[in-house]
Amino acid sequence: MRVGVLTVSDRSARGEREDKSGPLLAELVKERLGAEVVRMDVVPDEREEIAAVLKDWADRLRLDLVLTTGGTGFAPRDVTPEATRDVIEKEAPGLAEAMRAESLKVSPHAMLSRGVAGIRGNTLIVNLPGSPKAVRENLEVILPVLPHAVELLNENPEAEQHHRR
Repeated sequence: MRVGVLTVSDRSARGEREDKSGPLLAELVKERLGAEVVRMDVVPDEREEIAAVLKDWADRLRLDLVLTTGGTGFAPRDVTPEATRDVIEKEAPGLAEAMRAESLKVSPHAMLSRGVAGIRGNTLIVNLPGSPKAVRENLEVILPVLPHAVELLNENPEAEQHHRR
């Protein structure tokens, strides 16, 4: 599985704050999924810039999975979900719903997360919150289904065998 990790943060993009969530995401997907992290980047909370990176990684690099961290809250500059919706072709609402549902067990603030998930071509794009704690908690929720999601997107003939009734 080829993965990209995109941190969305004005302060980290300006070098004013160390990005801890992006490296944590990269470490977790390598460790837990055996994935290859092909790209990591930090961009400011700018809708067009976020969308451009997502498009590039899906269309040119043809990554299997792009995980974003940051920009999913209520602050005026939080535009990651909008940028993601600008580039996806199909939404994958179950992933975002599952993360929010599980996070609600930890904090009522989970209902303030606006992260989305969707598909562009054969690339799954998932928005995660910005804090390292929330990144870990939310990724844990979706980790079990990510390999199968990627199999389905790549039209792996054995993918259907994983469906249980």
